[in-house]
Amino acid sequence: MLPRFFAPAVLAAFLLTGCQTPQGKFTPEQVAAMQSYGFSESNGDWSLGLSDTILFDKNQYQLRPESYRQIETMAANLSSHGLKHARMDGHTDNYGEDSYNEALSLKRANIVADAWAKGANLPRSNFTTQGLGKKFPVASNKTSKGRAENRRVAVVISTP
Repeated sequence: MLPRFFAPAVLAAFLLTGCQTPQGKFTPEQVAAMQSYGFSESNGDWSLGLSDTILFDKNQYQLRPESYRQIETMAANLSSHGLKHARMDGHTDNYGEDSYNEALSLKRANIVADAWAKGANLPRSNFTTQGLGKKFPVASNKTSKGRAENRRVAVVISTP
C-alpha cells in the first residue's frame, strides 16, 4: 500500500519545489523588472538611489505629488513580479546637526516606505527603514546641486 502512494507523493514534491523561486536568487523576470527602473546590483542586493527622480526640498520630508505617483507605480510593478520586501535608506545633505539630519532622513525613508506599501498593496511591515543622515553622500555638499542630490532615499531589495 505504501509504494502506491510513494511515487505520486515524490512527484508532487518535485513539481512543487520546481515552481518556487530558489532561496537567495532573483528570477530573470525580477532582475529585468528591477533593471527597467534603474536598480543596480551590488553584493547580491539591488538598489536604486531615488535622487535622480525623487528629491526632497531642504529640511523637508514630504513627497511631491509626482514623486508619490512614481513610487506607487514602481512598487506595484515590482510587487507583481514577486518583490514584496525592501529597505528604504533615508539621506540628507550636510546642513544641520547630526541628530536632526538622522531624524529627517528617517522621516524621508518612512514616507517613501508608506507610499511603496500603498502602491504595492502590501503590509507596511514588509518594508524597513533607516535614517542615515549625512553619512553617505553621493555628491559633493559644496554645491547646491550636490546637496540636492544628497537629499534622497535609496531603495534596497535583498535576495528573497
